[in-house]
Amino acid sequence: MAGKKQYPLRVDAAIYDALERWAADEFRSVNAHIEFVLRDALRRAGRLPGPRGPGEAPAEGTDVATENE
Repeated sequence: MAGKKQYPLRVDAAIYDALERWAADEFRSVNAHIEFVLRDALRRAGRLPGPRGPGEAPAEGTDVATENE
């Protein structure tokens, strides 16, 4: 696994509070939950390789015929 890059992030207090509650619901730290949300958004947009969930469109440029073999 590649190392983690540190990046200061400034967010609105209301957004942070909502993230904090959501992270607690999922038993994650706020930092881990932000990474989870970003990774999921990137994967759904086809900008991060990885398995797709049911009902998600294939990444742009993916050959659907050979993908299911």
